[in-house]
Amino acid sequence: MGLEYLQPTQGSIHSKKVKGRGYSCGNGKTSGRGQKGQGARAGGGVRPGFAGGQTPLYKRIAKRGFTHVQRVEYAIVNISSLNAFKDGDVVDEAALRNAGLINKKYAGVKVLGDGELTVKLTVKASKVSASAKAKIEQAGGTVEVI
Repeated sequence: MGLEYLQPTQGSIHSKKVKGRGYSCGNGKTSGRGQKGQGARAGGGVRPGFAGGQTPLYKRIAKRGFTHVQRVEYAIVNISSLNAFKDGDVVDEAALRNAGLINKKYAGVKVLGDGELTVKLTVKASKVSASAKAKIEQAGGTVEVI
């Protein structure tokens, strides 16, 4: 079966409503807009969420949480994922991007100490936790905070 044989489900396709072509079409004269008023005018109608003057739902529900406008978000990388590199490699943000460990844009890289490190690396990161630093140095590598 090829794409050329695909068809919409029976009854799912409807013809467009004919409006403003006389009373026989069922939507003649006012074209289904009723008589006068905001909804009958060109460009008229109410905005989405408008509840006829009643307080709209989006204003009635409770607001929770807080978004800090100056938040600095770091890419989190654990020690266990650094085992993908070879002995003597320099691991910085560019190297982590090439390895596919970071994909979005971040303010920097923070290395955390979850897991074990088996290779000797030079790690250059914005922040390094104390446990991560200890594990990197224990494996024979060095840490540079940039």
